[in-house]
Amino acid sequence: MSAATVAASRFTPAPKPSDATVTDPALVKRAVQAAALGNAMEWFDFGVYSYIAVTLGKVFFPSGNSTAQLLSTFGAFAAAFLVRPLGGMVFGPLGDRVGRQKVLAVTMIMMAIGTFSIGLIPSYAAIGVGAPVLLLVARLVQGFSTGGEYAGASTFIAEYAPDKRRGFLGSWLEFGTLAGYIGGAGLVTLMTALLSSEDLVSWGWRIPFLIAGPMGVIGLYLRLRLEETPAFAAEVEKAEAARPKVPLREMIAGQWKALLLCMGLVLVFNVTDYMLLSYMPSYLTSELKYDETHGLLVVLAVMALMMIVQPFVGALTDRVGRRPVIAAGCAGFLFLSVPAILLIRQGSLLAVALGMGALGLLLVCFTAAMPSALPALFPTRVRYGSLSIGFNVSVSLFGGTTPLVVTALIGATGNMMMPAYYMMAAAVIGGAAVWFMTESAGRPLPGSAPSLERGAKR
Repeated sequence: MSAATVAASRFTPAPKPSDATVTDPALVKRAVQAAALGNAMEWFDFGVYSYIAVTLGKVFFPSGNSTAQLLSTFGAFAAAFLVRPLGGMVFGPLGDRVGRQKVLAVTMIMMAIGTFSIGLIPSYAAIGVGAPVLLLVARLVQGFSTGGEYAGASTFIAEYAPDKRRGFLGSWLEFGTLAGYIGGAGLVTLMTALLSSEDLVSWGWRIPFLIAGPMGVIGLYLRLRLEETPAFAAEVEKAEAARPKVPLREMIAGQWKALLLCMGLVLVFNVTDYMLLSYMPSYLTSELKYDETHGLLVVLAVMALMMIVQPFVGALTDRVGRRPVIAAGCAGFLFLSVPAILLIRQGSLLAVALGMGALGLLLVCFTAAMPSALPALFPTRVRYGSLSIGFNVSVSLFGGTTPLVVTALIGATGNMMMPAYYMMAAAVIGGAAVWFMTESAGRPLPGSAPSLERGAKR
């Protein structure tokens, strides 16, 4: 009996003629936990890198100009996103061929190794130009592995989840992301408060990256205990043999309309995400000269607020649909970005908190809806591959480059409102994608049988 057959046997088929899949709630819960915890580990690193960017600039890119240091640090940050499409083109099709679970285990261990390695790199003062080169190599390993992570994790949850609860269950993926960010931000905030600037530059910055080692082992263990999704197992059973290789051409040319929609949705999702969670701490410190510790605490509070709201908004998408929720987020960023940034620029703790809080609540419209909306754009046969390609191309071009582009625009124009204008432009593109997308709430995934939870009424 094949592994896929064993996996499929854990799901009780409903009587014909419906041919629905009835899922075991315990298995669904375990799948969601493993995907979310793995995502938390990955974004712990991205959060740490963003929040400690000013310190990393001093360690790896010595310069008398703080803006040049920050640009260099964010340049290394953005470099990881340039190889994400390559990772997506490798891991995505592989996930459609050998299975989601196996690929997610590989991406987890690669991410942990890349992050742990950063904590071991000597400083520029110790080995000169070799330090930033090694940092770049570690970031490229991270970026390559991340190319198969988000698409795989969201696909995994979507294919396990019952149709009527896919939005709620999918929202826990980004709950894990926020938990990782909070873990990274909290640790950096604690270190900033307890350590002197000299100690932070000398050795303190290494601690968050070294923590990734044991976190990766835990995440790998959880993912190795998972079985394949019922949708993938059904595809394997239909083939009655090893999965046939799906041509890359079919994943791109055959899905070009869905890919364009995916890229538009991911653009607004990630530009606003990286603007708020990655760039704003540095914006407050470097551009507005805001106290570093207070700035990090505000961001930490905003993310905690987002975590509280996240599952409720995910459940809302199951009731009213993904399109209205995503559209509300786009409209909010279009009309409220300027007022929010003006509030943040006031500088008082209350004003900064209100501006950041408003942007955070708008961002939840995307973080809660996208994990269930994006996988529903593609059929099971090419879902992992097509979603990996579309997601990572868009993130590489627009999401991961957001801190670098906005920092450069502010440096070139002197206009501190550039973050608002950038988010408004992204909202327009995202709104156009929402207009053309099809509602997927409560419906089976394309190419998959209806999915019901055991004990639920049909």
